[in-house]
Amino acid sequence: MGPSVGFRLGFVLVAWGLVSGIWAPPVAGRFVVEKNSLMVISPSELKGKHDSAIGNFGIPQYGGSMAGAVVYPKENAAACDEFSRPDLFRSKVGALPNFLLIDRGDCLFTKKVWNAQNAGASAVLVVDDKDEPLITMDLPLEDDESAKYIQNITIPSALIDKRFGEQLKKAVRSGEMVNVNLDWREAVPHPDERVEYELWTNSNDECGAKCDMLMNFLKEFKGVAQLLEKGGYSQFTPHYITWYCPQAFIISKQCKSQCINKGRYCAPDPEQDFSIGYDGKDVVIENLRQLCVFRVANESKRPWVWWDYVTDFHIRCPMNEKKYNKECADTVMESLGLDIKKVEQCMGDPNADSDNPLLKMEQDAQVGTGSRGDVTILPTLIVNNRQYRGKFEKKAVLKAICAGFEETTEPPACLSDDIETNECLDDNGGCWQDKASNITACKDTFRGRICECPVFNGVQFKGDGYSNCEAIGPGRCRINNGGCWQETHDGKTVSACQESGDGKCQCPLGFEGDGVKVCENINECKKKTACQCPECSCKDTWGSYECTCSGDLLYIKEQDTCISKKSSEAKATWAAAWVLLMVLAIASFGAYVIYKYRLRSYMDSEIRAIMAQYMPLDGQGGLPNHSLEEIHA
Repeated sequence: MGPSVGFRLGFVLVAWGLVSGIWAPPVAGRFVVEKNSLMVISPSELKGKHDSAIGNFGIPQYGGSMAGAVVYPKENAAACDEFSRPDLFRSKVGALPNFLLIDRGDCLFTKKVWNAQNAGASAVLVVDDKDEPLITMDLPLEDDESAKYIQNITIPSALIDKRFGEQLKKAVRSGEMVNVNLDWREAVPHPDERVEYELWTNSNDECGAKCDMLMNFLKEFKGVAQLLEKGGYSQFTPHYITWYCPQAFIISKQCKSQCINKGRYCAPDPEQDFSIGYDGKDVVIENLRQLCVFRVANESKRPWVWWDYVTDFHIRCPMNEKKYNKECADTVMESLGLDIKKVEQCMGDPNADSDNPLLKMEQDAQVGTGSRGDVTILPTLIVNNRQYRGKFEKKAVLKAICAGFEETTEPPACLSDDIETNECLDDNGGCWQDKASNITACKDTFRGRICECPVFNGVQFKGDGYSNCEAIGPGRCRINNGGCWQETHDGKTVSACQESGDGKCQCPLGFEGDGVKVCENINECKKKTACQCPECSCKDTWGSYECTCSGDLLYIKEQDTCISKKSSEAKATWAAAWVLLMVLAIASFGAYVIYKYRLRSYMDSEIRAIMAQYMPLDGQGGLPNHSLEEIHA
């Protein structure tokens, strides 16, 4: 396994072109290794954050994180051979997922990860075998063997440096619990509510398994991409890689057949044979046409039509049917309502001895800027100026794009069941689970599965989500009796669950035990904690006791004593008499108050009547006033 794995496709294409004397890359390459964070949780001496290089296959959990226990195999440490059992590294229910730590060397990276996946590992950490900067574990060149399993790798993988890997191996060998957390949340920047992403692709459909994979991805992802674009959630831009022919070979037959614009823009021969089929320049021309389709569609405010064109062109104009030509392309454009003349004007003259502005921009864009490296691998997806690493599959790519949105601003496409990881279907995702009540802490999201204690039927559970979740607060006893002891005897049910307090299981009065698994009846008669009076006789019952007194005595539980029934009856009689007297007294006092009130009211009315005869009252007119003269007249 050479050190230039990350450059595999670009290096092979460049080397093939140079050896053939046809073309060369436009500029010197600068490859950036995309990384994610690996945090050691335990042991304490290794605790801290470390870098790891994301593998360019499998499905990284973009936007999420994944905790696991590190396992190092005693045999087959390089994982180049199949492991003995399919469940050898599968985690037990309630335990953390297992991350298999394996050595680099002896076979392809993909073969190692495939064998680990088939043995039940949830993720793979490959330890570098030399002291060097981290590299990207890339896909191998297509062959019949690797093509069988590469597209079926679904677990994430990462390369770690030699020194750190040796420390992990030493800790595992010594029997320590090594827990780590793989974090992809910052692998893709997520500054705002819109994602900008670009796809570096190719119209060539005769390059083997890689071309088939790319075309299948374009067909599957088209619907989602168009929804994101139409909703204004994303800004998509397609790109195409081209190379130039060295000046010394511009007039050669090979250069003329693989390049346009006098050797300025070239592509490798589709069949790798100059004597048959299509030439590289045919691919460059169709790539240019697809770029112009995007430009014309974008100008008409319909940039998503590019997805319709490239998928329709692949279906209707394949190379193996000899339809990979302008006539077929025009038919597709016409059916999509595209302006063919504008597309042709955009393309310009492929035979001109001058730069094509659009292809020149594409060559310049191949050069990395800022945190983004050069584009050297086909296909390449760039999300928010960060190169995607992983399998080109609808759910995996959508997850990476969704991770580029600022949290809480994700569009509906990112919140659908389609991109849930479904990790909870496999051993409950290594999370806590109460099978009896069908409650689980595992939750699938597009950012990966999370182990988080749930709220169930209004009852909150709290814990680490992995090995423990306990119901707390009101209603906790409704859920599996709060995990506490409970038993029914002669129709009477007794429970150790408490709705209030600290929430711990506590045996009720009359029982003793841990409150979780057992609460045993206390024989209070034997312990002499009740019925201590001389006349008392004790009988033990389930969860309580009964006391009886000899003869005609009555037992008073509060005083733990026996009294005479006659005395009890006398006391009861006197109590009744006192109650009767109190009732009579209250009634008499009430009658007296009413009598006094009525008497006072009667006296007031009589006095008013007498006084009215001798003096005018309010509201009555005065008596007539006659003069003395009238009287004596």
